[in-house]
Amino acid sequence: MYPLRFGVSYDFRNPVDSGIANPDFYAAIIEQVKWLDQIGAELVWFTEHHFIDDGYLPSWAPVAGAMASVTENVRFNTDICLLPFNHPVRLAEDLAVLDNLSNGRVEIGLGLGYAPHEFRGFGIPKSHRFSLMEEGLTILKRCFTGEKFSFKGKRFTLNDVLITPSYVQKGGPPLWIATMSEAGADRVARFDAHILPQGLRHRAFEPWVQALEASGRHPKHYRTGIIRSVLVTDDLERDWSEVRVAERYRMALYRRFFEESNEGFGEKGEPIPQTWIVGDVASCVDQIVSFVEAFGITDMVTMAAPPGMPVHALNESLQRFFQDVVPQVRNRLSESNLQETRG
Repeated sequence: MYPLRFGVSYDFRNPVDSGIANPDFYAAIIEQVKWLDQIGAELVWFTEHHFIDDGYLPSWAPVAGAMASVTENVRFNTDICLLPFNHPVRLAEDLAVLDNLSNGRVEIGLGLGYAPHEFRGFGIPKSHRFSLMEEGLTILKRCFTGEKFSFKGKRFTLNDVLITPSYVQKGGPPLWIATMSEAGADRVARFDAHILPQGLRHRAFEPWVQALEASGRHPKHYRTGIIRSVLVTDDLERDWSEVRVAERYRMALYRRFFEESNEGFGEKGEPIPQTWIVGDVASCVDQIVSFVEAFGITDMVTMAAPPGMPVHALNESLQRFFQDVVPQVRNRLSESNLQETRG
């Protein structure tokens, strides 16, 4: 069983009416991550989208490199990097450089993408996303071996590829794959990756567990990660209102994407929760413990700078999360595991 890890997530969305210049915005986030690295954060994740007027992060690798230079502990990952818009060999090279810059602190989470405007912008038919994903994953895994290879597929033809510099991490950065469907869950299992489930439990999570067990593997040998934000507060009325406005703004974009793509709506079932966890320390501990136990979560990150809010606005909550909530969550789960072992 993998140990629990907690951290933060950034999308770098800076609304056009925020009054904050993008260079100042980026600098403030990098300073925040430097501080978070010192108070116990273990993860920094990035999300990726393109052609959004508020500057939604389109290129996460430069940001990870900048953050690697001012941190010592946090590990960098994506939830998600959109593989159809990234040439797999070029991505493998970026990851090799990041792996060396960070001394082995980079991981990579990948997904298909679904927003129609992004495929139009890159001039890629949306129908190609499945073959681009499958071939891209195959190529990345070959890149991670550190051996020279060639490849011929429907979308890519490669000759004598050898990734240099070599990766610090043996076998390359840990590979994660996002899923919202049975086909996606099967893909995670086939590529022997860690899982980033979203959507409905019976579609995105349970088929992955079944696929692993059918092949003699066990979910405890893989990490399960999710973005689920936490607000630690003793005054809900005072602190939640501004976060709620930011969350409504954040989610409006995804609702537009879902409507345009006709994905993510209509089907009933138990969702994998990604709503905010809000409350005092004790309440947050209770909610996180229940969530972790229900889904076997190993990696959980909270939005550190919700769009439209000053970067530092949640610093008090973040400090309480990493210094008060996380240790108690670990203690509770350790005691629970010990009791199960004895039982």
